[in-house]
Amino acid sequence: MARPGAWGKNLITAIHDASGVTLGAAILKPGSSLIGADAGEIAGVGKLGVAAVASLADCVNDFDVLIDFTTPVLTLENAAFCAKYQKAIVVGTTGLNDAEKSALAEFATQSPVVFAPNMSVGVNLTLKLLATAAQILGDDYDVEIVEAHHRHKVDSPSGTALRMGEVVAEALGRDLKECAVYGREGQTGARTQKEIGFETIRAGDVVGEHSVWFATEGERIEIVHKASSRMTFAKGAVRAAGWLQGKAAGMYDMQDVLDLK
Repeated sequence: MARPGAWGKNLITAIHDASGVTLGAAILKPGSSLIGADAGEIAGVGKLGVAAVASLADCVNDFDVLIDFTTPVLTLENAAFCAKYQKAIVVGTTGLNDAEKSALAEFATQSPVVFAPNMSVGVNLTLKLLATAAQILGDDYDVEIVEAHHRHKVDSPSGTALRMGEVVAEALGRDLKECAVYGREGQTGARTQKEIGFETIRAGDVVGEHSVWFATEGERIEIVHKASSRMTFAKGAVRAAGWLQGKAAGMYDMQDVLDLK
């Protein structure tokens, strides 16, 4: 099941193109003039025989897995609904704070949840590479994370950048909350050995770019991921939805989906 906003249209297309999954329902904002229209026609893939509705309650019997790319508040409402009715949920929403993440984890004790700040297969492979690089390079290399997104993105740093920082910190035996430095300005002095720096760019229509630097005297290693289309994330989310079918209640991530753990 998908929500046909900008993200929803990509998700419907990805579902239409994928094997092993079928669109069961699609939700629009209450009051939308498109409620009742065919979701496939809204997304531009042709008639699918699925009429868009205004709420989860209107389609509770029509889906097994919800794919959610919304806002933290709405995501928790949707997760509560899925927990109540024993529906699985794939959450790609970013910007959740610690309390919201804890609430999502509580819902995961009742129904299966895949939660990842980035659904891209390439990004999740990159996370694996970052952990390996950090373990090998150790504390002798400075770590800096640079991310760029479109001008409309509301959270900063991106959830993906933060997850990259968490992966590197965990591999180095550090606590990201204690070693992260977000931007630098003025007379900051020399960087400390164990800090992990973040820099953010917001401009134009950049879909998503992340670069992690491991730098020391004499050399620099960069691990980079660049997304050129939101379909990258939609396809990953649909893959996660297919993987969730038949899974027990619990909190999963894309590393589980891709068998990278």
